[in-house]
Amino acid sequence: MPKNTICLWYDGDAEDAARFYAAIFPDSSVKGVFRAPSDYPSGRKGDVLTVEFTVAGIPCLGLNGGPVFRHNEAFSFQIATEDQAETDRYWDAIVGNGGQESACGWCKDRWGVSWQITPRVLTEALAAGGEEARRAFEAMLTMRKIDVAAIAAARRG
Repeated sequence: MPKNTICLWYDGDAEDAARFYAAIFPDSSVKGVFRAPSDYPSGRKGDVLTVEFTVAGIPCLGLNGGPVFRHNEAFSFQIATEDQAETDRYWDAIVGNGGQESACGWCKDRWGVSWQITPRVLTEALAAGGEEARRAFEAMLTMRKIDVAAIAAARRG
């Protein structure tokens, strides 16, 4: 296990989530599934307790801790995309698998984990500053999934 790992709390379905992420994002995999050696407050001996996985190169640990804690937007994965096709692929996979859309390129998967599907054209426009950044930012504020062509047009003015 790496020295620093993101731990995500799930209500019994960490393995399903990890396998979904591994199937969707490149440089992602499930490394290990570990079962509880005895009963615990939210599960039984033999239940999946933790899952080691990687999401787009980021090491994670899924913990089946029960219903006590829920995910919220205070934590999100931000996935940089190169074009509209890649943006659509990730967005559609997350939202189409029981997730939900939000605003400005954000969505949640069916487990409640937040994702920012962010085309590089948007981050580059914001980094440019000035009027170009303002136009791109204002265009983004009207969107759910980011429209790459609309952001590129807003950059040009």
